[in-house]
Amino acid sequence: MNNVVLMGRLTRDPEVRYTQSNVAYARFTVAVDRRGSRNNDGGQEQTADFISCVAWRNTAEFIEKYIHKGTKICLNGRIQTGSYTNKDGQKVYTTDVVVDNVEFAESKNASDAGSFDGGNSMPSAPIDGGFMNIPDGVEEELPFN
Repeated sequence: MNNVVLMGRLTRDPEVRYTQSNVAYARFTVAVDRRGSRNNDGGQEQTADFISCVAWRNTAEFIEKYIHKGTKICLNGRIQTGSYTNKDGQKVYTTDVVVDNVEFAESKNASDAGSFDGGNSMPSAPIDGGFMNIPDGVEEELPFN
């Protein structure tokens, strides 16, 4: 089975083009955190893999319209390998994820706030913990002890 699921951020705006038969395709790179890496002094080192992706047709048009550099996405698709001969006559091997589906992995507000955390944490709670202050002297009105 050839199935890929990735969560990460776009490293730059997607490059969208159209074939001669007017079929849209989008090329982009997703930075996906690599967990468990250690540096030389034994501490944790944050590293990422940069995965080349391509999407076709409606998925490419969706990406062109709504997804940009820094957007955190979740995608699924399949790995596709290929090769070609460059202008110097050398054979070049390629590996891409062909995207079948893409979804936003965070809210627009979190994305607009520029809160890039490398994808390691869940959205944080408000500073006050999300609870309202209860005025003094109303304990008897609360439904619990």
